[in-house]
Amino acid sequence: MSEEKLVGIVLVSHSAEVAAAVAEMAKGLAGGATEVPVAPAGGTEGGGLGTSAELISAAAALVDRGAGVAVLTDLGSAVLTVKALLAEGDELPDGTRLVDAPFLEGAVAAVVTAASGADVDAVEAAATEAYGYRKV
Repeated sequence: MSEEKLVGIVLVSHSAEVAAAVAEMAKGLAGGATEVPVAPAGGTEGGGLGTSAELISAAAALVDRGAGVAVLTDLGSAVLTVKALLAEGDELPDGTRLVDAPFLEGAVAAVVTAASGADVDAVEAAATEAYGYRKV
């Protein structure tokens, strides 16, 4: 499988540490999934809590392999920042979409699905289905 054909995944959190940890955990639970391009985009440029349009744009460019980019977010302003970038039209790679999914469970499902070579529609569906994971 060619790396260029894999969907890229961006994990946007208000915390750089949380975004990086979720990326590491998702790849680990997906058997290492080293070929899947995953990038955390957490916090602000200065290392504080918040979201950064610049960090999100850079992460999306980093993971773009031409097969689409799935962006998962943690909380409100992260969603709003990604929506604003999508509305701008030229800030994110073509085929980038905001995925409505739980952050951790959705990230794992997205990485596992992307590792299989699935297209961005299947990656989005798998991440979204994570809302149905029952714990009790």
